Amino acid sequence: MPLRQLTAIERQRMKRLTAESVDITLLQPTWTALDKGYMDATAPVRNYLKENGLHDFEFQGRGARENGVKVDAFLVSEQEQIKAPASLYKPKAKPTKDGDPRIWFSKLHHHANPDDMLAVTEHAGQLVVINLTQVDVAQVLDVQQSGPLWDVLRDISADATSIADELLGKLRIIAAGGYVPSIMDERADTAIGRTLEAALGIAMNARREPDYKGIELKSYRRKPKSQENRKQLFAKVPNWEISKFNSMTDVLDAFGYFREGRDRLNCTVSAANVNSQGLTFKLDEKSGILNEVSTTTNHGAFASWYLSELRADLEKKHAETFWVGAKVHPIDDREHFEFTDVIHTRKPIGSQFDILIEQGEITMDHMMKRLDSGRAHERGPSFKIGAGSLDLLFPPSKTYALT
Repeated sequence: MPLRQLTAIERQRMKRLTAESVDITLLQPTWTALDKGYMDATAPVRNYLKENGLHDFEFQGRGARENGVKVDAFLVSEQEQIKAPASLYKPKAKPTKDGDPRIWFSKLHHHANPDDMLAVTEHAGQLVVINLTQVDVAQVLDVQQSGPLWDVLRDISADATSIADELLGKLRIIAAGGYVPSIMDERADTAIGRTLEAALGIAMNARREPDYKGIELKSYRRKPKSQENRKQLFAKVPNWEISKFNSMTDVLDAFGYFREGRDRLNCTVSAANVNSQGLTFKLDEKSGILNEVSTTTNHGAFASWYLSELRADLEKKHAETFWVGAKVHPIDDREHFEFTDVIHTRKPIGSQFDILIEQGEITMDHMMKRLDSGRAHERGPSFKIGAGSLDLLFPPSKTYALT
């Protein structure tokens, strides 16, 4: 069952956990779950357990008694830390279905209400469960500054690196030099990034590795918060081996439109809605696949990505990132950039990628046109995150002024 939308309070508490470098996955116990004493271990939960070396359901036999596994776990709040071992098992198969993997924490029914949102994190080889609906994370971090939850969060926090300090120093030197003229004659989305890289002495190429000694550089045009554009995470074509279509040309053939002398497809795809081309995202949690789906044709799911591969690209590309903001000043028919600030993020919360896709916070853009050869040229598919959701995906979002 898909998770419900986070409330504003839960969203803010999740942001605070992310800001403390707390890598979480989410669970939502229903009335039935609390009554029967088990929850479905959804794909994000299974992936989280596997990636943190705690448990791999794939190699587990069926039957709670015969093959069930226990993992040390605690229910942690402002003042309490309650031992609540996690039971992990796959139910015995039924004639009509195999049955989804399950997870349960002892005593949970005494500490959660139906549809509460639970944040689950690994710490020192154990699971820690924080009830986002009930526990005031900000109170613990900003006021109380003591107790079991405080201790856990303090242990998990990470420090900045010397390379980041080096890069920050270079950016401040560039900013102190005043407005930097664009290296491109006309306005383009890529102009600000290319100009910054040139100022830093980074040669332009088609690299997939981070830009500066392991730190990825992402530049964007500073606007009022309400007008800020989504920020690009990475580009990745579908896995054609598991897709119905065989190429981006097939996608353009099926859903493109004629404009400005060429077939094009420029649109945003989200799991939260269906776009004007009838396209949306749907997660196949059981298979760990993200499908792009047509709701208005008989194509159905036509392009697919393994979620594990998307998370791997995210974590490789953004192990550490400087998001550099700049104000734009047109001078003598050329853009000039005033670099103003940096948002510094480290180690994305990979387990939250799936959740943010499902919640519509991470979307994907097609930016496609047909070449004279008849083939499609795609500048994506580009996975992006809303400007206001950056701190849901990345731990500590530290901001540095450049001037």
